[in-house]
Amino acid sequence: MNRGLRSLIAAQFLSAFSDNAMLFTVIAIVLQSGDRGPWYVPALQSVFLVAFVMLTPWVGAFADRHSKPKVLILANVVKALGGLLILLGVEPLIGYAVVGVGAATYSPAKYGILPELADHTRLVRINSWIEGATIAAILLGTVIGARLADASIDLALALTVAFYVISAGVTLLLPRLPARGARPGSSFTKLVQVMKGLLTSERARLVLMALSLFWASAATLRVILVAWAPQVLDTQTAGEIAQLTLFLAVGIVIGSGIVPRLIPLEHIRRARLAAYALSLFFLLLAGVDSLWPARATLLAIGIAGGLFVVPLNATIQQIGHHTVGSGGAVAVQNFFQNAAMLVSMGIYTFASAQGIGPVAATLALGVVVLAMTVLVSWRLPRQPAV
Repeated sequence: MNRGLRSLIAAQFLSAFSDNAMLFTVIAIVLQSGDRGPWYVPALQSVFLVAFVMLTPWVGAFADRHSKPKVLILANVVKALGGLLILLGVEPLIGYAVVGVGAATYSPAKYGILPELADHTRLVRINSWIEGATIAAILLGTVIGARLADASIDLALALTVAFYVISAGVTLLLPRLPARGARPGSSFTKLVQVMKGLLTSERARLVLMALSLFWASAATLRVILVAWAPQVLDTQTAGEIAQLTLFLAVGIVIGSGIVPRLIPLEHIRRARLAAYALSLFFLLLAGVDSLWPARATLLAIGIAGGLFVVPLNATIQQIGHHTVGSGGAVAVQNFFQNAAMLVSMGIYTFASAQGIGPVAATLALGVVVLAMTVLVSWRLPRQPAV
């Protein structure tokens, strides 16, 4: 592995670490202040997701019109600015929205630079290293960030800002690459054209619906846990809540690891069984009232989620390859997933403001996932053709 690839992996780890440490630092601010309502944390996630939805037509084109290392540096600087605003006492909703703008800018450049650094024979391996670094950063950033925030909010915020800056510095070690991939025409018009081309396939529509459902439910569950854990398990700190989400993340890793043996593309319909299990575990979680059963249930939710989402990701990439291109399919997938997460956050924010408790929200989440799984399974074609 050359120096450029090692630098990219290191920069991605530092940036993703800070993304997750930042989230749990702001959650710690909410828990320690005690003067913000239950709507605040879902609203926090919503302002982060707004950038991903609103900027979707433009961030990919921006990454193609400029040198991708420069785009990565700019994105980390924007993230650092968001963290600095919170550190200086600016409303966390504003600061975290700025972090979201940086994250939305970072994502297409991170994946778009890979073919420029590695030939096609090494591309799968490099993708696996990037994903491995991201998973490690999520796990460590969640736990370490929460623990630091419980001890000192200012220290945790300073660390996340520093890691964003260091990530930008490490990116300077990447080779100087010219701008590549830009195409003439309106970015919004091109996205609409790709979206229309992909959605002509009923199979693609159903798979996109299923993927959007998964990520919306996963994002909602993560936020529900912030209110559910103190009420049901009597947890009091961001660190204790982070440990719960850690079991969820480890479960996804396990599910993603075992899924190739269980659900190959030729048997993609088997994924519906994982979705049924996911909904049942949501319903089970609503009745749990002690720590280790909660951890075990969250681990099971993660495993079912990994079994569900990985083959569907591969399916939408395959459909895209035969229709609008895999890159275009991923862009459309990201748009629908982030839009679904934003809608689910909005619904949960409203429900929380109306006094709906986390246990009732978890039950509702399980029912919705079960109902949607029945709907998609009923309409899913039996043959794996695109």
